[in-house]
Amino acid sequence: MKPTRAVAVPSFTHRIGYQAGLLGGMATIISLLLIMGDQSTRDDIQLRLEEDTRAMLDQVLPADLYDNNPLELRYPLKDSPFPGHNVAYLATTNGQLSGLAMEVVGKGYSGDIVLLLGVNEKGEITGVRTISHAETPGLGDKIEIKKNDWVTSFNGYSLENLSATQWQVKKDGGDFDQFTGATITPRAVVNAVKTGLIHYNQQRATIEAQLSIPVNPDKEGSQ
Repeated sequence: MKPTRAVAVPSFTHRIGYQAGLLGGMATIISLLLIMGDQSTRDDIQLRLEEDTRAMLDQVLPADLYDNNPLELRYPLKDSPFPGHNVAYLATTNGQLSGLAMEVVGKGYSGDIVLLLGVNEKGEITGVRTISHAETPGLGDKIEIKKNDWVTSFNGYSLENLSATQWQVKKDGGDFDQFTGATITPRAVVNAVKTGLIHYNQQRATIEAQLSIPVNPDKEGSQ
């Protein structure tokens, strides 16, 4: 039986420069694969996000309220009381403002509660839905429509048909129910919705004026 001969390993493979280059090359290949994977799924992810947003908009803005696609008519609200949540989805009929949906944020027991608030042109609530929260399961999570219909109690209300005192939970002397063992959560939602209505009233004239600005054909054609 012939003895096994050891395979000679080139001496340069032991050099630090070679090993560093090999590691760098592998890192580059992995990075390229990750980039390719991200690019191939980015469009699908964006499409899913838009579908989720549209589904939520359908729940807070009745279909008979508009003849446009609110998802395609986004308006940046100025001086938003909700940092990072200043985009409004405008609903229009024949080019005139008929309502909008906007994100409002309340400080719950376990963190931010992000909601989508729908209002008509008069400032009356057409729907409220919870986008995200970290409230206690079985208590604070009743703000989710799939767990409880409590958020529908806002429908039809506005700053005109409820006084400032009424815009509170019943424990504080207002009109809105609180949850047993979880008053902080509904209180935060009521405050967020009320603040959203105030902000809408402050911005409504500006939005309507922006929508009525005629398009300059010459300027549009030159772009």
